[in-house]
Amino acid sequence: MKNGLTVLFVSLVLFFGFMPNLMAEEGVSDTEIHIGQWGPQTGPAAAWGAVARGTGDYFKWINENGGINGRKIVYHMFDDGYNPAKTKAGVKELQEGTGIFAWVAGVGTSPGLAVKDYLMERKVPWVGPSAGSMHWVSPPEKYLFAVYPLYFYEAKTLVKYAIENLGKKKIAIAYLNDEYGKNGLDGAMEELKAHGLELVAKVPVEAAEEDLKPHVMELKKAEADTVLLWTTVSHSVRIVGTAKAMGFAPQFMGSSTTSDFVFMNYISKGLYEGVICPTFGPVTTSDHPLIIKYKKEIFDKYAAKEERWGQFYSAGITYAEPLVEGIKRAGQDLTREKFVTAMESIKGFQSLGPEINFKPYDKNDIYCRQGTRSSFLIQALPNGETKTLTDWIKME
Repeated sequence: MKNGLTVLFVSLVLFFGFMPNLMAEEGVSDTEIHIGQWGPQTGPAAAWGAVARGTGDYFKWINENGGINGRKIVYHMFDDGYNPAKTKAGVKELQEGTGIFAWVAGVGTSPGLAVKDYLMERKVPWVGPSAGSMHWVSPPEKYLFAVYPLYFYEAKTLVKYAIENLGKKKIAIAYLNDEYGKNGLDGAMEELKAHGLELVAKVPVEAAEEDLKPHVMELKKAEADTVLLWTTVSHSVRIVGTAKAMGFAPQFMGSSTTSDFVFMNYISKGLYEGVICPTFGPVTTSDHPLIIKYKKEIFDKYAAKEERWGQFYSAGITYAEPLVEGIKRAGQDLTREKFVTAMESIKGFQSLGPEINFKPYDKNDIYCRQGTRSSFLIQALPNGETKTLTDWIKME
């Protein structure tokens, strides 16, 4: 039997002209690397679908410029409609059918939670979830590398700014009734407690809800002078618009998920003016060198005719940049374990987004996998312009 296997192996070598890689890593060939992502192209969170499209165009640019260590990226993206059940089904189908080396970005806390354990159990790397959830790093996972600043700290930063810089005292929150919204709710309550205050109202919003008048009435009845919006893009616009129609004019503050002011101004017909949000990348209307470079070399060349250059699209690049850097560092003999080691070596890396730092895996240290710890605050001006309110704020 042993002699028969030896003969078969030698025959294969002679037939193919090389020694076949019998231990090839899933999702990797001599010429390709298969990367996956989900993104809501339809449904209540469709505005965030630009994230996945931005990633796809970035990969086209990488491939046209030689790929990574001689390999081209094969990108697999599917529309999950911000529905966790669809996320889970789509990820499983691609992982077990096609074979994905690693996943990148992927919009939403609840959709991500639907597949997190599945990916981690299979030891499939996931880089840059497009959500700032504490669930990614508490506890940390060996194969999950977070790039997005934590929603919990975004909410704390906004509340602190409202109290200490704007003199606000009656703060309320409208939050999506899922893990995304609850992360913001928890952060807001903790920061208020540190100042001896409590929320004057906390109003849950369901993803499918469209009539938000009762929600705004509740916020108005509480006489809130500041309202945090931890909701989807469409919900945030409806709340701001309904409030203005009711003569209710608090200081609105949104999470970074609504910080694309050009887009928010457009869909709100100018009503989003004055809203304050955190962000973690250069504004896409700025003269930042990489903004100029990427718009010219990626967006102008690869984006679909109906695509819009903005924060959501550029975020898709931001989440993917550390993935590409990790693959580069892993070298020609690409395996998932070598990729993880390479990701752990990333320190002081800064491209389009904030500085990114990872460390060797330590189950007791959330910052071994929370690569980003900084953001800054911006405010929406007329016509989608942006005013920068703070320098980088490091979360502690």
